[in-house]
Amino acid sequence: MTLTKTTAFAFGTLLAGAAHAAEPLVTADWVAENLDNPKVRVFEVSVDTGVYERGHIPGAVNLNWHTDLVDPVKRDIAQREAFQALLRDAGVDKDTTIVLYGDNNNWFAAWGAWVFDVYGLGDQVALLDGGRKLWEAKGLPFDTAPVDHADSAIELPERNNALRARLNDVLDAAEGRADVKLVDIRSNDEYTGKVFAPEGVKELSVRAGHVPNAVNVPWGKIVNADGTFKSSDEIKAIYAEVGIDGSAPVITYCRIGERSSHTWFALKRILGYDARNYDGSWTEYGNAVGVPVVNVAGTVWTGK
Repeated sequence: MTLTKTTAFAFGTLLAGAAHAAEPLVTADWVAENLDNPKVRVFEVSVDTGVYERGHIPGAVNLNWHTDLVDPVKRDIAQREAFQALLRDAGVDKDTTIVLYGDNNNWFAAWGAWVFDVYGLGDQVALLDGGRKLWEAKGLPFDTAPVDHADSAIELPERNNALRARLNDVLDAAEGRADVKLVDIRSNDEYTGKVFAPEGVKELSVRAGHVPNAVNVPWGKIVNADGTFKSSDEIKAIYAEVGIDGSAPVITYCRIGERSSHTWFALKRILGYDARNYDGSWTEYGNAVGVPVVNVAGTVWTGK
């Protein structure tokens, strides 16, 4: 559940010294109190990859979402050896509490949390609730100094592909072959097919609409005005209204898998539901041949 400030300090103080499962969220104040804790490692994963250089949380390591978290050759997440090397260089070990934060309401920080989960470190990961926006709003310190931590010798397991939804998994849910709930977390205009992508974002699919049987719960419904997550009870109620109560597995998707990671984090880490993220999302599904599409707006091809 979302931590209060008191709970965050108390739990964080305990967990920072040993390999316990991290609470899903920590407060900005807790992070500020633990900047010098050798058992805590903070990472920034921002959409604007240049913002880190202009100022970051002191000691935070930069993870560039389109070079460090992905394969440089094929559309895929980072390979084990490359990701392991990054974590070793950052000094992450099996008993490190990993805190991720970023801009844009932690979209890509949550995506980073999903990648960590695929490589067996999900229970060590927490998000800085409210992300970069809240840290800045509270007037907490930023730094521009280079960051260099002592190397670790962490060994990552092979990726757990069961935590990742693929096109066939989504098709099975869309066509009724699997008892799996689908959550489209995009805007209602994207969901209905009125638009192909958020305003100002280049579209990469040739069909608009949504996956059959998917419910639409835009990611913003589960956050407060300051970018923090709503309480676990509020989030649970929002999803219960559309028939998602944890009794069946859930697959989240968006356009490229980053906004849906934010919802995946809420469903899996905050509520404890069986949730997977479909990182292929609409850029894969909307370009796939022969798949069913629901298009309420009536667009058929490139918006016409």
